[in-house]
Amino acid sequence: MPELPEVETVARTLNALVAGKTIRAVTVRLPRIIQRPEEPEAFAAALEGRTIRSIGRRGKFLRFVLDGLVLVSHLRMEGRYSVCPADEPIEKHTHVLFHLTDGTDLRYKDVRQFGTMHLFRPGEEFEQPPLSKLGMEPLDDAFTVEALRKLLGGRKAPIKPLLLNQAYVTGLGNIYVDESLHKAGIHPERPASSLRAAEWTRLHASIRETLREAVDAGGSSVRSYVNGQGEMGMFQFRLYVYGREDEPCRTCGTPIVKTVLGGRGTHVCPVCQPYRKARGRRPAGKAPAAIPRRMAGDAGSAADVCPPHAPRHAPCI
Repeated sequence: MPELPEVETVARTLNALVAGKTIRAVTVRLPRIIQRPEEPEAFAAALEGRTIRSIGRRGKFLRFVLDGLVLVSHLRMEGRYSVCPADEPIEKHTHVLFHLTDGTDLRYKDVRQFGTMHLFRPGEEFEQPPLSKLGMEPLDDAFTVEALRKLLGGRKAPIKPLLLNQAYVTGLGNIYVDESLHKAGIHPERPASSLRAAEWTRLHASIRETLREAVDAGGSSVRSYVNGQGEMGMFQFRLYVYGREDEPCRTCGTPIVKTVLGGRGTHVCPVCQPYRKARGRRPAGKAPAAIPRRMAGDAGSAADVCPPHAPRHAPCI
């Protein structure tokens, strides 16, 4: 599923492609994509003659701001938008077509057919599902170390599932949670309540730095993601743990371990992310507590156990 960096990239490219253009008509070929209003005919009629003013993002959702309406679109697993001449043949799995007055189409294609679209009056979209259920934006100024710690610090659940919960922090997914936890030197199975003040500071910085770098790189094209211009993201070449099972950690050379946590594939470096717990067994991917972990923002924290490598976020292709 596209995460915050991918959705942000799609929003930016679509802004460049369709902002200021007017919808002449709408064709809905798969009615279940349209969630509000219930009738696809009403959806199409409401959008006729509306000008697209801007495209933004909330969590993993796109917000198309039009004259007097807001369209909230969720790409889910495989959804993608493209802009093409209106007379271009329609590709398979294209489910919604926005016919623009300049002779082009904004087309929504979704192989898995899981995407959704909701129409709201301006402002109502934040008061009703799906956006009303979303938590803090990790790149907003309000997302501080203290806010993160207050939100999750009292919970005994493992830190990774809590970060994946969109009701707490929105926009994070499997890729960027794995990467952020690795950068912060925190094992994903650590109870949130066990994190110390310095670890919350590192985790907060790691989340924001990882997301910003991924946005700058256009996101990660791990499977099928492309932006609104059909271009791949490049952050997949900078991943340190996600999708790299049995490959050497780019920081210390230890093979990456893949486990399952909360039903999600989870990638860990046993040296950089040791699991420290006073009692009970250590989970898969454990490391002896005596081995110091690499700490975000502290280049020398693992120098005595890790050979020198490229900088943490240098492109590795």
